[in-house]
Order: sequence, then C-alpha cells, then structure tokens
Amino acid sequence: IMAPTKKTQTKAKKVTYKIDCSAPVDDGIMEVEKFEEYLVSKIKVNGKTNNLGDAISVSKTNSTLLVTSNGAALSKRYLKYLSKRYLKKEEVRDWLRVVASDKNTYTIKYYKSTQGEEEEG
Repeated sequence: IMAPTKKTQTKAKKVTYKIDCSAPVDDGIMEVEKFEEYLVSKIKVNGKTNNLGDAISVSKTNSTLLVTSNGAALSKRYLKYLSKRYLKKEEVRDWLRVVASDKNTYTIKYYKSTQGEEEEG
C-alpha cells in the first residue's frame, strides 16, 4: 500500500517581459501609449479580456513596455502574438517585425532591406 501523495499546486512566479519599441517610436511610426492601451484591452486573464486586475500589469518607460505577471499564466509567445496583431492593425506589419532579443525581451525592428533589388510580389 502506497502512502497518499500530496498534490502540490504549482504557483506561477512573477515574470516580467519587455517589449522594446525604440526604433519605430523614434521615427514616429508607432506610439507607445496606444500600444500599451491595446495590450491592456486585449490580454486575456482566465479567458476574458479587460480582466487584468492585480494579476497582470502593463507599464511603459520611454519607448519600452513592461508586462508583469503576478502569478497569472502569461506566455512570452502570447505577447508576440498580440504585438504582431497590433502592428497589423496599425498597418505597419509589412515594415516591422517582432524579434526575441533575449529570454524575456522582444524588440520591434525593421526588416532589413536589400539595396538595389526590386521586390517581387
């Protein structure tokens, strides 16, 4: 007979993700305030939008957004998905892309253009 095992509840740690928007913001293509509002309204907590509460906070510093999860399930991949949706909504998705620069950071960069070559579509 085996002893009953305790079920330990895995609690998500506090995780902070950064989204660096400095390149498009410096050029005036993107506004951090609008992006922040978009993320606040679109991030889902327990399957509902506009339900952030204390679980998730979104703040900005200059041209960088900080998304902090206090125990709520929030994946970095989900932030990339929302970032790409925002770029598409603002119709700048053809020029900008979302790139992981380190473990907890995304950077919004320009696509590298090759000089002298014509694009075929």
